[in-house]
Amino acid sequence: MARIGMVHQRTWFVRLAEWGSRRKYGEVLDPGTAALHNRRVLTTMLMMEGSAARWNTLDPGLKALAVMVTSARIGCSWCMDFGYWEFHHQGVDQAKLRDVPGWRDSDVYSDLERAVMDYAEAMTATPPEVTDEQVERLRADLTDEQLVELTAIVSLENYRSRTNAALGLTSQGFKETCETRPLASLGGGKERLRSVR
Repeated sequence: MARIGMVHQRTWFVRLAEWGSRRKYGEVLDPGTAALHNRRVLTTMLMMEGSAARWNTLDPGLKALAVMVTSARIGCSWCMDFGYWEFHHQGVDQAKLRDVPGWRDSDVYSDLERAVMDYAEAMTATPPEVTDEQVERLRADLTDEQLVELTAIVSLENYRSRTNAALGLTSQGFKETCETRPLASLGGGKERLRSVR
């Protein structure tokens, strides 16, 4: 259960924010509803997400796995649910998304994917546990530009997941729409997803 009120006075700003969320995702996202308590925070979040959505040097599949491993490590059920839905619709292999919580025991990942997930977990630890060896392993396959993007996306997901988990936000049921219906049959705005959270 959310640790913050999720009901707001029906001001023009609240109605506009809810309309925008429904148009883009098919429903109002709980992190946005929580952030409506502070317009400046919400505005900063939206600007940051809009900018991050344009990062494009890192393979989308690697980015998805880094985000999902980070969410799993922190224990953000909202982020895991939404992330599964988002990355499923971006074409990431469902088996890879499903196996994220137990990725070390799964055989569906390549060596590079494992290195990315290991790095994401090490970054997410408190304090961070990143080693020189982990970075050198990644540099064998990633450019410096890609490594910086990977590091930034893991940092951004730490921000999202820790915020959502601290506020008590839990799954909204996005994953179930992936499991029961193919992408082409989804109604509403869910097939139009263009950016993260």
